[in-house]
Amino acid sequence: MKKVMRILVMTVALSMLATALFACNRGVESKLPTVEPGILIMATNAEFPPYEFWEGGKIVGIDAEIAEAIAGKLGLTLRIDDMDFNAILAAVTAGRADMAMAGLTITEDRMESVDFSTSYATGVQVIIVREGSPITSVDDLFEDDANFDIGVQDSTTGDLYTTWDLEDEGLATIYRYKRGADAVQALVTGRVDLVVIDNEPARAFVAMNPGLLILDTEFAVEDYAIAFAKGSSLRDAVDEALRALIDDGTVQRIVDKYITSD
Repeated sequence: MKKVMRILVMTVALSMLATALFACNRGVESKLPTVEPGILIMATNAEFPPYEFWEGGKIVGIDAEIAEAIAGKLGLTLRIDDMDFNAILAAVTAGRADMAMAGLTITEDRMESVDFSTSYATGVQVIIVREGSPITSVDDLFEDDANFDIGVQDSTTGDLYTTWDLEDEGLATIYRYKRGADAVQALVTGRVDLVVIDNEPARAFVAMNPGLLILDTEFAVEDYAIAFAKGSSLRDAVDEALRALIDDGTVQRIVDKYITSD
């Protein structure tokens, strides 16, 4: 009888210990300052392959998989909210999303309103033209008599760079589109002379539209990072998880999955 009682006592004690550990773990999770407890909300614009795009009714891509891995390390469930690109940072600063990942470049202007994580990828802004275009190099855009119509996705770094470097100098007129695909379609139909956009989606758009090509010269090189509301204490936890994923090779494996040497 005493042996049975000891077994019962030990069983109850182990059960209480497991419950306490579970509660402790849940307590740690609940202390993460997410917009919704237990959920990591990522704001994005899923029109930017291979970083984020819709496939089979789900948002996939480099940013989506990195965010999923970060959420897993933090014991959170990832939710991705798709929205217009120019609404992404506003969603973060207004507290409607915990973070933003959308091929976001670290710029001084953006750093005035948001904080950034460690950079996890490098992006290259390139120029798409029609075959036979007189534009053969980025230098052509900066000639004294240049006056090109340029298509960009609204509020992206392609928009920012061409505005600062060309439109503000009287060398071009910028046409801003809601989606990168819309800017490319404007190029196909002759409404603009060129499109400035990130290299990876540029490759996808050119593959889908015969008659277009990417110039060999780069327009700009930039670092991609995760954006947070100013002073967000969640940034440190996410950044720690991101650094660990970079160090163990997870981020590179995800990038290699979507961007091949071809």
